[in-house]
Amino acid sequence: MVDRRDFLIGGLAAGIAAPALAEAGVARRPYRTISLWPGRPPGGEGVTVTPRAILRSPTSPPDDLAFYGITEPTLTIVRPERPNGFALLMAPGGGYERIATSPDGGGLAHFLAGQGFTVGALLYRLPYDGWAAGPDAPFQDAQRAFRLLAREAGDGTRVGVVGFSAGGHVAGSLASRFAQRSYEAVDADDARPARPAFAGLFFPVITMTEPYAHGPSRRNLIGKVPDAERIRRWSLEQNVPADMPPTFVTAAADDRTVPVENSLMMFAALRRQKVPSAIHIFDFGGHGFGKPGDATGPGHFWPALFEDWLRRQRI
Repeated sequence: MVDRRDFLIGGLAAGIAAPALAEAGVARRPYRTISLWPGRPPGGEGVTVTPRAILRSPTSPPDDLAFYGITEPTLTIVRPERPNGFALLMAPGGGYERIATSPDGGGLAHFLAGQGFTVGALLYRLPYDGWAAGPDAPFQDAQRAFRLLAREAGDGTRVGVVGFSAGGHVAGSLASRFAQRSYEAVDADDARPARPAFAGLFFPVITMTEPYAHGPSRRNLIGKVPDAERIRRWSLEQNVPADMPPTFVTAAADDRTVPVENSLMMFAALRRQKVPSAIHIFDFGGHGFGKPGDATGPGHFWPALFEDWLRRQRI
């Protein structure tokens, strides 16, 4: 087991995360962090980066961190007091440059656990850090984490994936490419299927095509001057299979970071393939409205919309 406190710098300590969560109105629950891989992650022979974590901005609360140079990807599991029968693999964003999360999985993970979900918050590797898999390194971690969460959640639990911003691209990749084996099996857990029961994509990075691609995510994932084949391969809307799991998409029309067209393109692709899907576009909210607790913004509404949609699916 790995403790994310090993990543922290500048005198930060995991114990200071609780006040920030309390201020946000989110009850902090017990959690457990496990390493994804029994040894070194696959393809790490040429990796020389140094793990570090810093505050995302000078005014960030103490648990609002940006993780760089991830060499030991982890899954932080937050369990509900009263399970509702669903588990969520949660992929945070960061433009494939960093991972924006907290040592305990983040306030959103604890909020969702309070709603009855078993939550696995994923800290995944970044594609440009020298991993042999390159752009597939986050996908490898997502597949492995999904299998571990399915084990932890137990039989009968419907396990899905949700992702936010660039984490939406990770989640969408897992949901659309579940039939692909991205790494050699390392233990018995890898015999488990990697198809999510459902997917939730929140203000997601979807396309690598101009003019709607999120520049930093595209650059960090497939390079500054990608060829047409790389653009096609990593644009989720161009690779939706007919057997993709039911998918929920939401974004804000005034998002100035990831254009809302990403969500619209994904929903259109899902419709073409007749994948059960829903979309909610809020007129305001900008980028990153996932935090619950705002009494008037999208953060107040999307959890209920998502759970209502989820319960109407025949999963």
